[in-house]
Amino acid sequence: MHIHILGICGTFMGGIAQLAAAAGHRVTGCDANVYPPMSDQLRATGIELIEGYDAAQCALKPDLFVVGNAISRGNVLLEAILDQGLPYVSGPQWLADNILQGRWVLGVAGTHGKTTTSSMLAWILEDANLAPGFLIGGVPLNFGVSARLGGTPFFVIEADEYDTAFCDKRSKFIHYRPRTAILNNLEFDHADIFSDLAAIETQFHHLVRTLPTSGLIVTNAGEASLERVLQRGCWTPVERFNDPAGYRTDGDDASGELILSGPTGEIGRTVWQLSGAHNRANACAALLAARHVGVPFAQGLEALARFGNVKRRMEVRGTVRGITLYDDFAHHPTAIATTVAGLRRKIGQARILAVLEPRSNTMKLGTMKSQLPDSLREADAVYCYAGNLGWDAGAALAPLGERVSVVEDLDILVERIAIAAHPGDHILVMSNGGFGGIHDKLLRRLAG
Repeated sequence: MHIHILGICGTFMGGIAQLAAAAGHRVTGCDANVYPPMSDQLRATGIELIEGYDAAQCALKPDLFVVGNAISRGNVLLEAILDQGLPYVSGPQWLADNILQGRWVLGVAGTHGKTTTSSMLAWILEDANLAPGFLIGGVPLNFGVSARLGGTPFFVIEADEYDTAFCDKRSKFIHYRPRTAILNNLEFDHADIFSDLAAIETQFHHLVRTLPTSGLIVTNAGEASLERVLQRGCWTPVERFNDPAGYRTDGDDASGELILSGPTGEIGRTVWQLSGAHNRANACAALLAARHVGVPFAQGLEALARFGNVKRRMEVRGTVRGITLYDDFAHHPTAIATTVAGLRRKIGQARILAVLEPRSNTMKLGTMKSQLPDSLREADAVYCYAGNLGWDAGAALAPLGERVSVVEDLDILVERIAIAAHPGDHILVMSNGGFGGIHDKLLRRLAG
């Protein structure tokens, strides 16, 4: 089968492209900006990439057009496909029909931690010689790729609640039909497509309705929103983590110790590279899900000792003149707060210079701007890039006082940070995009 993918350089659609090629299909694709690292991964796989959405691409005559959810009505190529009555399908639907059918799918859902938890789970299965396939919205350092077909029935997928495509406004994860599902947490997000938290809870309820009675739901006991979801109807066994009387994880960021406990007390412990209560909770969820497919807790803990995290999750991009620069994907106020707090516990009293790009659709709408000051309270200085932002970042961050600097020019932002940074400082850059290459620019400026 020849498939042509619209929006191929996105993490999810690029992953589908790699899976399709590995399954023996001919794959071509297009995007408005054919950019690395995904473009490099795709070209290395032998996938032909086209810049832009010219209607002339219909002449490729693929068996099927696979449409990413970044493609909206009005897109020239999409309109040509519709006008000519050409066959098309959404990315999640193609994945479900051609890759996931008949496999034991382990889906990881939640507002936060999906990528890290999916990566942990895939690595635990890999370390147990279960050779899983996976599709993850980031690059796990243990694998070096975001997607793999795998050689066994097991398939780990990051189960995103964002909508499927222009023609299907259900959440992506409705298509995946997992046998094992992690419900990590649930907060309001994606204000561009959901009106309130209740609307997202409904989508999670629809996911729960697809799980078999022989499956397993691993859910966060500390999330009232998830309990509301399960109360609407649940036909699948449930195991809870973050449960003071049940499964839970503790540990110490300074020593890297991770301790797993259950209803009868301590189960086991290990030393690992990650830090923060959120990552320990992610680990607990991954361990429970892995046990469902036969990996004992002790073996899972041993695997986590060798887990190398995910690119852009507190990734150290470099250290110059004693100044350490981190890259992190955090863009929701809760994730920002958790990331800053985790770094604070790790470095003690050293200064944190937090650099934020409010880039997600929700943040651009300003829906959560009032939560930003509190999420950044543990930072010693805050720099916000307000280029192309439709609300007053200075006013929103005013409660931080003199600690905050709002800049609309990237080069000026780099200069201000470089002048303010001193040996021993930690610069934490947070964005769900490339942030104009700020990491390399900062490292060069600091070195200069």
